[in-house]
Amino acid sequence: MFISNLKYSFSLKSILLFIFIALSTNNSQTVFEPIYRDIYPFLSKLSSKGIIELNDEILPLSRKYILEKIIEVEQVSKNNPKIVTNIESEELAFWKKEYGLELQLSNKEIDEDGTARIFEYDPYDRFRAFYYSSEFLKLNSDPIFGIRKGVLDNKSYTHWWNGIKIQGYLSDWLGFSFDFRDNHESLDAVKLKSFSSNSGVTGKYKFGSTVDYSEIHTTLGISWDWGSFSVGKDFINWGYGESGKLVLSSKAPSFPFIRLDVYPTNWLRFNYIHAWLHSDVIDSTEIYSSFRNGYNRIQYRQKYLASHTLTLYPYDGLSISLGESIVYSDRLEISYLMPLMFFRLADHYLSNTNNNAGDNSQFFGMISSRNHIPNTHLYGTLFIDEIAVSDLFDAERERNQFGFTLGGSVVDLPVDDLQLTVEFTKIYPFVYRHYIPTQTYENQGYVLGHWMGHNSDLIYGSIKYWFMRGLRAELWGQYIRKGGDGIVDQQYTRPSQPFLFGLRKNHSYFGFNIKYEFMHDIFAEANYLYRTISEEQVSGSFTDKSITELTLAVYYGM
Repeated sequence: MFISNLKYSFSLKSILLFIFIALSTNNSQTVFEPIYRDIYPFLSKLSSKGIIELNDEILPLSRKYILEKIIEVEQVSKNNPKIVTNIESEELAFWKKEYGLELQLSNKEIDEDGTARIFEYDPYDRFRAFYYSSEFLKLNSDPIFGIRKGVLDNKSYTHWWNGIKIQGYLSDWLGFSFDFRDNHESLDAVKLKSFSSNSGVTGKYKFGSTVDYSEIHTTLGISWDWGSFSVGKDFINWGYGESGKLVLSSKAPSFPFIRLDVYPTNWLRFNYIHAWLHSDVIDSTEIYSSFRNGYNRIQYRQKYLASHTLTLYPYDGLSISLGESIVYSDRLEISYLMPLMFFRLADHYLSNTNNNAGDNSQFFGMISSRNHIPNTHLYGTLFIDEIAVSDLFDAERERNQFGFTLGGSVVDLPVDDLQLTVEFTKIYPFVYRHYIPTQTYENQGYVLGHWMGHNSDLIYGSIKYWFMRGLRAELWGQYIRKGGDGIVDQQYTRPSQPFLFGLRKNHSYFGFNIKYEFMHDIFAEANYLYRTISEEQVSGSFTDKSITELTLAVYYGM
């Protein structure tokens, strides 16, 4: 017990020491832009055309970095107006108003002749519910509210939400954000989202046919010339994938984390994350009685994730990322708080090579090519849960568990403001799984990676078109083959179960949505989804059912 407490104390002291050193250096503030914001697909689209270099392998990005890219596009378009479409030019002016606070903090704007001038931020140029600025404190605050009315299988339902979001800066050294919302939604609609890319719902309170739940995202961040450090609770996405992300996605509920980003040169970036996950496993040794009969106090086993990534940029438009992560449990371990540690070897040391005492490690990599084929983004991701190269082609011994995504998108071809995307993802049996329940690749029972889980594949395609600034329509479809879940012993029996083993389900989706942002953060949206599920029976036959959903929504915020 003394050793465990010592490790925990030393770990916290190490984190506090790092923060103190960072605060003592020449630094500035960092505020991350939420992953759901439409600025990300906008900048990605411009990057696919070769207008900017965008380091968006790991999201979210800071608002200051996004502002730098907006100014970069603005300067390029001034020299070559035809490089952006008319709608993109209007979007650029629209988004620049969103980051007026960051422009004020940078205290300069670049004139056409390349000289810097003082920029005075007009808070009324972009509607805000509340704005405050002084020498020490600058912040924006807006309410969040919305309502979605829908018809699901001929049954009507309502989803409403409300909350508040705050973003701001303290002096010239600390950035902060806060995003809270309450939700009230149909239980049937929540269940339908379980096999989808929608974020998992946690903290549910059921009232008949409805569910109440809350969400909160918050961060504190500092930055300096060659890096940034933040602590918070939010989503973190790793890699590319419109239909889902293999490594880290927004499927699982957001989690608390510390994050370090280092970028010493323009051809190298390093990222480290340590996250506190929810195991959903009750610690039987920590149960004790309360003053109420039958209401014992319980605690959950501790669960963590450590991850680090090295990204290289050998040529313009080309990025190569290599990363490693480890899910571990029961106690905070100083070895995994070391950003440069080789986690797998640390696991061997800590477990004395005994698998029952070990942790759950993963490797992953990605390559991305932008505008090497004009206006085209090509990408591929590989996630390795377990692999033995020596047994890779041995049918009797092979037990390799990995997944991959291959995808690409083309913008402004054959017409301006059109984007075409195609993706294929395949995840072999038992990826993300583990026989120790506190070390599955999950948070609160939701997979951290691709939402469709193991023993499945997916082909996806979409067509997006921007009619005008803020008005976008999307037509999309996907087809998924999903095999059985199997049992734990099958995961560790050689050879591996064949791909799509067990009773199969085939899911076909056809969707259409249209969204219009009238003004900053005020939206109207319509969605249509037709889904068929073909489920294999023991006899080998298939039974089919279809689900139709139509929704209309109006909201402020997201």
